[in-house]
Amino acid sequence: MSARLLVAGVGNIFLADDAFGPEVIRALEGRPLPPEAWVRDFGIRGMDLAYELLGGYDTAVLVDACARGHLPGTLSLIEPELPDRATGGPPPEAHGMDPAKVLALASHLGDEPLPRVLVLACEPQVLPQGDEDIAPGVSATVRDAVARAVTALHTLVPALLADPAATPPLTRAAMPG
Repeated sequence: MSARLLVAGVGNIFLADDAFGPEVIRALEGRPLPPEAWVRDFGIRGMDLAYELLGGYDTAVLVDACARGHLPGTLSLIEPELPDRATGGPPPEAHGMDPAKVLALASHLGDEPLPRVLVLACEPQVLPQGDEDIAPGVSATVRDAVARAVTALHTLVPALLADPAATPPLTRAAMPG
């Protein structure tokens, strides 16, 4: 039996480079992943993603913009530490799309363990300033990274479907330029 894998685009399409995840999911329509991978744009619907993470997947790949101090457009593959449900405390925030909070919420909602979670992250170039509510469109640098992310997913997903414990490296194509 093949592994179950979720590819989830996250981010706000109205906040400049934060739209990276949804843009990658949209680009995958032209270059679909294997049918065993369930691909979906969650946008800013954190509660929907939290419940989907409880759907019996072996692995989930979240595609998101993430400021890590690299050159804009740099792709990184991150394996975040999953929250421990046993820590108690108040229930996590149920609104918004901070991936760490979504993982905490999913951990709080279900009795079953979360899938292995990887984040295909892109260093943003343009994020909203101050009180900007809308900054539509991704930067040219992040637009270029979208195509590289699609290529990276075409390497990562088949490897993860074959072995959910694998951590395939990103290639040189993950770097801008």
